[in-house]
Amino acid sequence: MKMKARYIFLIIVVIVLLTVVGVFIYERAHVSFHSDENGTTVSIIGGADGPTSVFLAGKVPADRKQAEYTSISMEEAKEVFATSGNYIILDVRRADEFAEGHIPGAINVANEDIGAEQPAELPDLDQVIFVYCRSGRRSKEASAKLAALGYTNIYEFGGILDWNGEIEK
Repeated sequence: MKMKARYIFLIIVVIVLLTVVGVFIYERAHVSFHSDENGTTVSIIGGADGPTSVFLAGKVPADRKQAEYTSISMEEAKEVFATSGNYIILDVRRADEFAEGHIPGAINVANEDIGAEQPAELPDLDQVIFVYCRSGRRSKEASAKLAALGYTNIYEFGGILDWNGEIEK
């Protein structure tokens, strides 16, 4: 009988601990989900510098393929930048970060400014666009948002922290 009571007590303790851990994780994540008029699901996640939008897989009409982008290495991007071509280098950091130093020739559209409408700085949906940020997190978010807006040639290549080339101020 004592053995059975110990197992029941142990199971209750485990359930209480799992509940406490679950509530803690839920409270720390601050995640909420919203859908736009097209059925695209957006997750709002509280970050260190405020909420950050992350596009998750949503409904895609049968006649359209899922929005996507391509991740490439910093070395692959540097090889392309060594040649002249018809491409845009897009820095998605904040304007103050961009002013501190950026890859030569890059333009700046902050990740936070990419929303439901096509950015004026990027008028051509078929333009080849290479996207970077500071560490690689925002470039992935921005690339997903641009792809969801209909941009077709998005290449995400990480963060300027890994860039060992020239910096322009």
